[in-house]
Amino acid sequence: MKTLLIVYHSRTGGSRQMAQAAADAARADGEVEVRLREAERAGEDDVLGADGYLFVGPENLAAISGELKAFFDRTYYPVLGRIEGRPYAIMVCAGSDGENAARQIARIATGWRLKAVAEPIIVCTHAQTPEAILAPKTIGAGELAACSELGAALAAGLALGIY
Repeated sequence: MKTLLIVYHSRTGGSRQMAQAAADAARADGEVEVRLREAERAGEDDVLGADGYLFVGPENLAAISGELKAFFDRTYYPVLGRIEGRPYAIMVCAGSDGENAARQIARIATGWRLKAVAEPIIVCTHAQTPEAILAPKTIGAGELAACSELGAALAAGLALGIY
């Protein structure tokens, strides 16, 4: 059975909701094992044990979150040269833009020689004040549906051997 690793970080709940929606959809047909891991707890063995990846996190100060960056810092060199060609996708929860966080993750994935299989999903919460930025997030049904579709597509592609 193929394995999809979903690594996420979420401080206010938005990215967690997105990752959970993708994980639930990916598990729906039972053809792929889905490992949903918080970035702080994910490690080298998780990365090596997966056949595909979904990286999910917030954009903080026009960059990936520190916790997601720490995950990449911990795992990058130990798995370098051992995961080439595996598929990946990106989801970002952002207050206004999200593009830079998606670019940062894509650059890391390029270094690992992973294969992008979908355009990044960027959910914009429009949080612009300190209070709104720090407040718990609720991701809308339409945006969660897009996250679910990506999770299901990744699982289907892995199960069918397309990736």
